[in-house]
Amino acid sequence: MRNLAVTILACATLASPSHAEPNLEKGFDGALRGCEEWVLNPASWVDGTDAFVETVGLETQMSLVDRVEEANLPPVELRRANHYWRINSAPDAGYVLVVSDELPMCHITGGGSLDLRESVENVLSSAEFKERWQIATLGNEGGISTTVFRNREVPAMTMTISRANRPGKRLDEVQVVATAIYEMSS
Repeated sequence: MRNLAVTILACATLASPSHAEPNLEKGFDGALRGCEEWVLNPASWVDGTDAFVETVGLETQMSLVDRVEEANLPPVELRRANHYWRINSAPDAGYVLVVSDELPMCHITGGGSLDLRESVENVLSSAEFKERWQIATLGNEGGISTTVFRNREVPAMTMTISRANRPGKRLDEVQVVATAIYEMSS
C-alpha cells in the first residue's frame, strides 16, 4: 500500500495539509458521482464512455487506465469485468474508481501524500451529497470511521465508506475506501 502515492499520478496544484484542497474535494465528489452514474445509468456508458465522462464532470482530471495496484482493487468477489478510472487531484494524491460491466457495483479508493480526511468529510457533509444519500449505520473502530449510506432515490443501492477519523493518519496507506452495491431483488 505504500506505493499508492506512486499509483496515483497527479496534475493539480499543491495543497496545504491543514486545509481541504478544492481539487481533492472535486475528485472525491466526481468519483462518487461516477460511481452512481455507472451503476444507476448504464446507458451513459454501454455504447461508449463519452456521456459517462461528461456527466462525472472531471474532464481531463479523470482517465481510463488498463490496471491499478492491488490496494485499489475491490474485494475479490467484485473483480469481474472491471474498468479502472484514475482521478488525479493533486501531486501525489487522488482517487481510483473501479466499475464493472457485469456487476452493479463500484469501488473507490483514495490516498497519497496529502491528508484526504477533511476533503472527504466536506463532500460527505455537503447538501448535494445529503440530497442523494442518507446514513443507514455509523461505526468507529481502530482510528477508522465507517458509514453505510443508502441512496435516497434507489434504496437498493448502498455504499459503505471507510476513512481515517483523525487528521494526518494513514498517509502511507489507502485513506478512504468506498464500495457501493445495487442489490438485485431475487
